[in-house]
Amino acid sequence: MSDNSATIMKSSLVLGGFSLVVAVVLVFVNLATAERIRAQELAAERRALSEVYPAQYHDNDLLDDIILFDPGNTTHPGLLDGLTLSAPRQGYVARKNGAFAGAIIPVDTPHGYSGNISMLVGILEDGTITGARVLTHSETPGLGDRIDASVSDWIFQFDGKKQERDAPQWNIVRDGGDFDQLTGATVTSRAVVNAVNRAMRFFINNQAILAASNAD
Repeated sequence: MSDNSATIMKSSLVLGGFSLVVAVVLVFVNLATAERIRAQELAAERRALSEVYPAQYHDNDLLDDIILFDPGNTTHPGLLDGLTLSAPRQGYVARKNGAFAGAIIPVDTPHGYSGNISMLVGILEDGTITGARVLTHSETPGLGDRIDASVSDWIFQFDGKKQERDAPQWNIVRDGGDFDQLTGATVTSRAVVNAVNRAMRFFINNQAILAASNAD
């Protein structure tokens, strides 16, 4: 083997070894980064869930008591009635001292002024709303986007509300109901009130199934 060939081979081995070390380091860095990102995502998810279903109403980890609402799964077709989900969504079952305490229900409405609105609604076992939040929407900035809790407090009017089946007061004021509509965003307001109403009706009709989900 010539000196040039030996030099080239040595350089190749050194370069290959360096590349391997870099690759291993990158793998460990990516794993560590992924773990931190996932931890941050879980913390953010827990904070969001605590706004919908405050900690005083449950003692289980909601992220360990998930129920999947999948429009493509027909095992329990009734378990999707009224939610109008456009894609699989997660719900959460709340428990206290091992007993069913309520649930967080995902609900969509395609009737927003600018399209679909996705929400989560927290409901106690007795049917009282603990919180409602809009997750995604495309409503008009300065008008319909006030359904977002980070923009205005309009969504908080649902807190503590309760209903019995199809109670007529679950409409906006313009439609003879008890809920304020946003000025300049009647369509959006009506869609959200209707979605929360449907989540409540769903909860009432499927409480036994929800309580049994993931139960020991």
